[in-house]
Amino acid sequence: MSEKIEALRGELGTLCERIGRRVQIMEVCGTHTMSIFRTGIRSMLPANLRLVSGPGCPVCVTAQRHIDAAIRLAARDGVIMATYGDMMQVPGRDGSLEKRRATGARIQVINSARSALNLARENVNRQVVLLAVGFETTAPATAATVLEAERDGVENFSVLMCHKLVMPAMLALLEAGDVPLDGFLCPGHVSVIIGADAYRPVVERYGKACVVAGFEPEQILAGLVHLLRQIAEQRVAVENVYPAVVGAQGNLVALELLNRVFVPADTFWRALGVIPRSGLDLLPAYSRFDALRRFEIELGEDEDHPGCRCGEVIQGKVDPDACALFAQECTPLTPIGPCMVSNEGTCAAWYKYNRPAAATARSSSRRVKQ
Repeated sequence: MSEKIEALRGELGTLCERIGRRVQIMEVCGTHTMSIFRTGIRSMLPANLRLVSGPGCPVCVTAQRHIDAAIRLAARDGVIMATYGDMMQVPGRDGSLEKRRATGARIQVINSARSALNLARENVNRQVVLLAVGFETTAPATAATVLEAERDGVENFSVLMCHKLVMPAMLALLEAGDVPLDGFLCPGHVSVIIGADAYRPVVERYGKACVVAGFEPEQILAGLVHLLRQIAEQRVAVENVYPAVVGAQGNLVALELLNRVFVPADTFWRALGVIPRSGLDLLPAYSRFDALRRFEIELGEDEDHPGCRCGEVIQGKVDPDACALFAQECTPLTPIGPCMVSNEGTCAAWYKYNRPAAATARSSSRRVKQ
C-alpha cells in the first residue's frame, strides 16, 4: 500500500471519528462501483462509513420495455440490431438478445455508434437499428452518427433511443427521500461531458455534498476524504478532485452536439418509473431516424422477475445480498436482473469480489433466524 493511500485512509478514519455517526455516501457511477470492489477500497473504510451504489449503470437502468422493444425489432425480417455487448444478456419478457440471436436473428455486437452506421452502409438491403444505451458519456457519439447518416443520406439506419441523463435521476432519488444520503461521489466519465458545475442543484436544493473523482484508488479515496471534510465542517459544496480531466463547464463541443440532435424527454427507468426530462429524444428534424417511429413499435409495460431486487439495488435501498436470488438462481451465467449482467452492475461486482463475505453474512442471518 502506497504512503499516499495510507495517509488518505488515516484521514478517513480521523474524519469519521470526528463526525461521530454513520455516514452514507452514494457512488453514482458503475465504474466507481467496480473500481471500489476490485481495488479493495471497501475493506479500507472505517466502520461508520458506508458506500451505496446508485443508478449509474446504463444497462441496469434501461427499462424492460425498451429491452422488449429491441428484442421484437431484432426478430423482424430484414433487420440487423446493432448493440453494445453488455446488452446481449439482459433479460426481457421473451428472453434476451443473445437468445434471439441463437434462433437466427441478425444481431451484431459493436463497439461504437459509428460501427452501426458502417454496418448500414455495408448492408444496404437491410435496416440497421442502433440500440443507443448510455448516459451523457456515449450520447454525443450517437448524435454525431445521426448527423453523419443525415449528411450522407443513409436511409437504412435508425436508432432505438435509450439514452439517459444522470442529474434528473440523482434529483429524483433525493426528492423521493427513501435513502438517507450525506453526499455523492460523482461520476468521472459523465462529468467530463456535463462539467462539475452541473451538480450544483444537488447542493443548492438538497444540501448534499458532491465531489467529482477519478477511478484510481488514490482518486477515489481523495474524493471520499473531501466529502467527509465537508460533512465534518457542516458545509456543502461541489468539489472536483479530477481537474486534469473534468472542467467546471464540461465539454462544450459534446454538449453542443447533444443540443443539436436531441431534446430532453420524459423517459422510463427500471424501478424508478418515469423521470421528467431524464432521457433524450431526437429533434423533429431527425425523427425519421427514430426506430420506434419507423417500425411503428409501441412500448409495452415492464414485467420484471418478481423475486429480482435489481430495482432496489440501483436506488441504493438494498445491497445485492439482500436479494434471495443473488448468487443462487441469479449468477453471471444465469442472470435474472441486469445488475448481474453488466460489467458495471453492482450485483456483478458483488458476485465477483464480495461473494464469500455475502454468503457468510447470509448464512449467519439464517442461523440467527433458526
